Amino acid sequence: MHLESVFTLIPKEDKRKDVLYKLRKTMLSLYPDIEPYLTHHIKMERLSNGLHHQIYVEECGNPNGIPVVFLHGGPGSGCRPQHRCYFDPDVYRIILFDQRGCGHSLPHGELENNSTQFLTADMETIRQYLNVDRWMIFGGSWGATLGLYYAQRHPENVLAMILRGTFLGRQQDIDWVYAEGGASKLFPDAWQNFIGHLPQSEQKSPLKPFYRQLTEMDELHQMAAAKTLQTWESTIVTLRDHEHQPDHSKDPGPLAHSRIQLHFALNECFIADTPILDNIDIIRHIPTIIVHGRYDIVCPIQQTWELHQAWPETELNIVPMAGHAAGEPPLIHALVTATRQMAKRFPPISQSST
Repeated sequence: MHLESVFTLIPKEDKRKDVLYKLRKTMLSLYPDIEPYLTHHIKMERLSNGLHHQIYVEECGNPNGIPVVFLHGGPGSGCRPQHRCYFDPDVYRIILFDQRGCGHSLPHGELENNSTQFLTADMETIRQYLNVDRWMIFGGSWGATLGLYYAQRHPENVLAMILRGTFLGRQQDIDWVYAEGGASKLFPDAWQNFIGHLPQSEQKSPLKPFYRQLTEMDELHQMAAAKTLQTWESTIVTLRDHEHQPDHSKDPGPLAHSRIQLHFALNECFIADTPILDNIDIIRHIPTIIVHGRYDIVCPIQQTWELHQAWPETELNIVPMAGHAAGEPPLIHALVTATRQMAKRFPPISQSST
């Protein structure tokens, strides 16, 4: 029974809180903290400044387990220790990597050769470097976009997928977050704080002026713009559950994060000519679980609904009383449940020795 259904049977506030407490006690939590058993910096192509993109990769869990690659969101956010903990470490070979310019990957904040196509090629390089035949994809928000795009180009290498808070990367999906008329209608006060310092002529579509501030001005103005952008994003990311607000102060590179995020947003995520929904037949056979918070404001559930309508073979789990952030308890429960379900479908895979 959904949480809403339970609450409608209990009229008193104290009983509602008691039921919520009991339900949370039955929810699955993250697996215990785990450290990588191997880390890598994989050198990619040379850039115009003579440096190379170097992609940070880490492996956790069981080296002989089911390979799963974690695709972080953003774009630009990088991986965190919590991301290792959605998977049973006795069952999964957990592979995480920081996408170009993010986290521990170098050069930090680099925009040259940083696109969805390059990230997809990086995934293939990582897969081959680690001698993985096929792997499971686990991605949320932008990570779901990248996972779907990769799978549509390399379906033979994908064992299964778990997607959260699907973002389809269309202009309308970008505008929902960053243009007047979308999330701004639900959070008009926060939106005004976001765009209030801009000239009136730029307030309806503020991405370009923010990008200029992040790339063309002095470092003090760059950091101020990045902080303003992240304040807006953090306002809409959860279901206003203040116990579980994401802590952006731990972001290792807020300026790099914001630069990369707007770089992708202003280029329609580099996939405008190959829309995800137009290529579902390529991946229709891949077992896929989609998890989406009912009250997701960053990526409204309509995006996942459209994906599921085009791809009814997917298993859709709409999580009540949840927003966008993967760290909200109801979403943790749904995602850990999904990894347990997938583990039952696929035994550990023997990797090639080449």
